[in-house]
Amino acid sequence: MSGGFETDEVFRLETNLDDCTAESLGAVMEHLLAADALDVWFTPIQMKKNRPGVMLSLLCEEAAREQLAQIILKETTAFGVRIDRVQRIKLARRMIAVTTEYGDISVKLGLKGDEVIHATPEFESVKTAAERSNQPFRIVYAAALRATAH
Repeated sequence: MSGGFETDEVFRLETNLDDCTAESLGAVMEHLLAADALDVWFTPIQMKKNRPGVMLSLLCEEAAREQLAQIILKETTAFGVRIDRVQRIKLARRMIAVTTEYGDISVKLGLKGDEVIHATPEFESVKTAAERSNQPFRIVYAAALRATAH
C-alpha cells in the first residue's frame, strides 16, 4: 500500500476542551512540542450544551506517549485523553542548504526514492536571513525556492 513511500506508526492523542483560555492553549502547545510531540494542532468543535470548544490533537512516538498525556492532563482542564495508534505514509526527508543572495537557507526536501516531491525552505532559516538582510520574509523564501530548483 505504500507505493514506494515510507511508512511508520505513531500515536494520536486527543482531548476536547471547552473551558481553557487561548493563552493556556498556546502555552500547552509549546510545552507539548518541547516534550517531543511530532505535531500539535487545535480543531474548532461544537460541544454539548451548544458550547464552542477545541479538540487538542497531537502525534507522537510511543516513547513520548505517556509523558505527553500527563502534560495534557496537568496543563489543561481535560479529564481524559483518547489514544489511537495510527499508520502514516510519508515522504522521506532530507535537509540541504541552498545559497541565495540573502545567505545560505536550509531547505527540507520531501523524497519518494530519489525523486524530489516537495522542497520547503525552513521557517527559522528564512526568518534569520530576512532579518539579517532587511528583506521581507516572502522575498527570501522565494529566493530559497529558486535556488532549490537549480
